[in-house]
This record gives sequence, C-alpha cells and structure tokens, in this order.
Amino acid sequence: MSKTIKIGGATGFWGETDMAMSQFFSEGDLDYIVFDYLAEITMSILARARANDPTLGYATDFVSAMVKPNLQRIADSGVKLISNAGGVNPEACGQALRDVIDAAGLNLNVTVITGDDLMADLDTLVATGSTEMFSNEDFPALDKIASANAYIGAFPIAAALDAGADIVVTGRCVDSAVTLGACIHEFGWSACDLDKLAAGSAIGHLIECGPQVTGGNFTDWELVADTLHKVGYPIAEVSADGSCDIYKPAGTGGIVNRGTVAEQLLYEIGDPAAYVLPDVICDFTEIQLNEVSENRVQVSGAKGRGVPATYKTSMTWADGWRAGTTFWCVGRRAADKARIFAEEALARTRAKLLAMGAPDFDDVAVDIIGEESFWGAHATASPSREVALKVACRHQDARAVGLLLRELSGVALGAPAGMAFFAGARAKPSPVIRLFSTLVDKTLLNLKLIDQAGQTDFEPPTTPSAISPFTEAPIPAQKALNTELVEVPLEQLAWGRSGDKGDKANIGIIARKPEYLPWIAARLTSDYVGDRFAHFMTSPDIDRYYMPGLPALNFLLHNALGGGGIASLRNDPQAKAYAQVLLDTPIAIPQQLLEA
Repeated sequence: MSKTIKIGGATGFWGETDMAMSQFFSEGDLDYIVFDYLAEITMSILARARANDPTLGYATDFVSAMVKPNLQRIADSGVKLISNAGGVNPEACGQALRDVIDAAGLNLNVTVITGDDLMADLDTLVATGSTEMFSNEDFPALDKIASANAYIGAFPIAAALDAGADIVVTGRCVDSAVTLGACIHEFGWSACDLDKLAAGSAIGHLIECGPQVTGGNFTDWELVADTLHKVGYPIAEVSADGSCDIYKPAGTGGIVNRGTVAEQLLYEIGDPAAYVLPDVICDFTEIQLNEVSENRVQVSGAKGRGVPATYKTSMTWADGWRAGTTFWCVGRRAADKARIFAEEALARTRAKLLAMGAPDFDDVAVDIIGEESFWGAHATASPSREVALKVACRHQDARAVGLLLRELSGVALGAPAGMAFFAGARAKPSPVIRLFSTLVDKTLLNLKLIDQAGQTDFEPPTTPSAISPFTEAPIPAQKALNTELVEVPLEQLAWGRSGDKGDKANIGIIARKPEYLPWIAARLTSDYVGDRFAHFMTSPDIDRYYMPGLPALNFLLHNALGGGGIASLRNDPQAKAYAQVLLDTPIAIPQQLLEA
C-alpha cells in the first residue's frame, strides 16, 4: 500500500474549545495535529499584549489548554504538533512550551520559526513605495501601526520537521501551511511539485477551521442539530499524490458529506483559479469531491499554476474608537419607536459635540433587527412587534464615543413606550483596528529556525517563475425540457457558505446536483447579487467565478463590510450570514429536474 499520513485540525481561532484533543487521542492513530489561531484582529490583540508584557503576544491557550494537559499522551503517541500560536512573539511561546515540557520531565523538541515580523522594516517598506494591495491607499502613520507580519509558507515548517522537531511554532504563517508543511516533510514534495503543493494547501484549507468541514455552519444544519454538542473535529488522511479523505473521529457528532466539504472549500476565497499562497498559486476549479463511505469524502483535482515572488504582509493600525449598544423595542410600530429613539440620541449627542467644537462622528450605524437590516429592499416580512435596535459609532476621540453611549442609556425614562434592555454595565469605547495589506519581496525576510541547540537560517527553495495561463470554462447551457418551470428557494437547489477577507465578502454557492447549476447561474448574475446586497456595499463591484469540478459559483463582493473586522460597525462584519440571505433567492427551474 502507498504511504498515507493522518492530520487532525484542532483549532480555527484563538479561544476555540479544546474538544479536539480528546477526540484525536481517542482515535489513536494520528501523525500530526495542526492548530490555526491567527485572524488579522488577533494579531493586533497579541501586539497590545506584548506591549504590556514582553513575555506575552502569543496564543496562550495553545500552551495551557492544548499542550500542557496532554503532554504525556503527546509523548507516548509520537504525534507531532504544528501551530501558528506564536503570534507576534513566537520565541516566548516556544519558551513557555519548553518550560511545561521540562516541568513534566519529558523530552520533546520544540522548534520556533521567526522572521515574519516586519515591524523593524516599516521604513524600508515606505521607501519602496508600497501601497495597500487592494485599495492602493498610502501607508498609515507609522506610529499607529500595531503589527506587521508577512504570511510565510510551509517549507520552513517542513525543514523544522526534517531536523527532528516534535512541536513546531510559527508566527504569522498562512493558515493552510501548517498542514502543507507536514505533507512536504513526509512525502518529500519539492518546490516544483506545484499540483501536489496546491493539493496539500487545499487539504489545509479544509481542516484549518476545525468543525466547519464536519457540520458546523452547515446549510443543512437540521441534519446535525442534535449532535453539535459533540461535533467531531476533522481528520485528513493524505496520500503521496495529494489526494485525501476527510473524515471525523468515531462516535462524534456532526457530519461529513459533499456539502460540508464543498462549503468549507469555498470559505473565504476569492478567485478559485488563482488562490495565491506563498508556496503556490492554486487552481481549485476542478477539485472533485466523492463520498466514498458514510462521513468520509475523498478530495482530489487541485492544480498549481505557479509561485508568487512576494509575501502578502498584513498590518494592523489604530484609527480612533468605536462602541455600540443594543436595546429591544416591543409593541405596535416597534421599528418606528426604535428608529425615533436612536435618532433623538444622535441628535442630542451631535448638538453637544458641536457646542464643544468637536467634529462629527466618522461613522454611525443604526440597525433594526426584525425589520430589514439583512434584507434591504428584498425584505418581505410584515412589521414586527418585537425588534432589536443596535446603535454604534466611530470617532477619533474616545470621549465622543462615550458621550453617545451616555445619551442612549441616560434618557431611558424619556424613551418611547416598550423599550427594554439587558441589565448590566454600560458599553465602553474600544480601539478601532484597521487592516492594511501589502506585498513585499520574499528576499526581505530573514527566516530562522530556533530550537534548544540554537538557531539556523532558513534558505528558501528555488521555485518556478512562470505562471500558467487559465481560461474559465463556460457554464453549461440550460437543457430544453418539455415541462413547466416552478420557483423554489435557492436553498433547495444549493448549499452556501460566506466569509470575509478585510473589507471583501465572498459567497460560495454549490449546486446539490450538477444539472441545477445552469438554472442557478441564470438567476445569480453579478447584477442580481449586487442588487441583493446593495444596502451593504459602498460600490457595485462584484466578481463571479465558476468552478465546474463541484460545480459551484463563487461571488466576491468588494467594499462590502464597512471596513471589516472591528473597524466595522455592522452587525455582521465578517459576512457570516451573507450566504443565508442569498439562499432565500427564488430560482425558476423545470419541474422535471426536481422530480428526477
């Protein structure tokens, strides 16, 4: 039999439950467990932690909740751990791990990878004329930048494993690189094995968000509703050719089927034919998913088109203050009462700001949930007698933000009838952290591997320079059928998953059957999707991509999240609910296809 390895995906964000570890050790035969902790906002939080305490700046949960309680089982099983928990201080994370290992009297080799942190190179980046890679904006003021980290790839991880590491800790690497690094090490893939590198990256992308591929956030949530309390974390059994099976530990909840895997494959991607990673430019358009048995899906067909000469580098920077608070309104014309209450509080606050000579708010959001906040002009619900009101603002001065919070709560006795709120402490202003992404030449980085014996420089492998061309396949034409058309919700014909990248939102729509795709595509044009989300977008800029392998459509909505992350005042600044909005779309389709 050809060699395979088994890799478990334990975390998708900092703060995730530790359920995966007991599941994986009960399963008993994993070769690697990988951990992804770092969203862009997480980097800014870790940067503030390091500023207050030089021994912090990493995902402490990795040490305290994942490694320390399981040290003996890690040592006995021989499983290797790979994690980007190092954040902005990977050396401190490595030392914390060595401390708990030494205290337990065990012998595990911890290797730390450094060199992604570019805070010391900001002047160089400014001098090269670097601008924001999506908006072309100039650099923010250097004194406002909290973190600056390049997304490094998988080859230094593989080198650490080659040198005998039992636990590998990185700073800001690409989420999927923790998985790809294990594959490169085990199978000896080279920098020229582009299809295999793309396949390993796809596998890493599938398991990097933990149970999102095993039933979490699934369109058909009813199938798993009774078992999500014990949802299984994903395992990838990978072959040397890059194909793999995705499954979950025995006896766990959730589900693994073509829908769950396809949804995760499209999660937070842009152009599926040019998914750019530091080690390879991936083409996911022809990926095939095959349900080989219950709760087991085979993945194959990823292609590599080239290797970029640059690293994406993301910076987080401070841009004022924000806050928001929520109220409930009950009774006749509940939404009208909520809107009047919000407008009066804003009017009083603005009058005080004007009297003090202070500028107006940078941004204000008034959202009435239960009316039309997510649906815009496509809202069809009748007026609700119960709504939630959220009022939020952003200002360069925290005192102005605090003033609105005071006006909102301080006039509770003079509000329209039926206002209610959950008792507790008043909301407080918090920093606005923005994302600034740029491209830097790979030669700028000086990557190092650090273990107990010292440090060594990492020499990146020679990579191909040419990028292969790509032509998008045409969407199949609708077949002429002698049957009437009926309208059904898109959700009856497709699965959907949405997510964010900065101020962009993506919505992946996967046809449940290939013959549905032409009818879905006829309705879901870029213009239609733009109209559906017009109330969210600051410009009508939408890309639509076709993926014949699944088959699926992926929509990329630009300038759609009010700045994204915690720079946004939206109820859904990460586009988690956008797919649910689109799945409500009525689709005309031949009755015969539904009956087939």
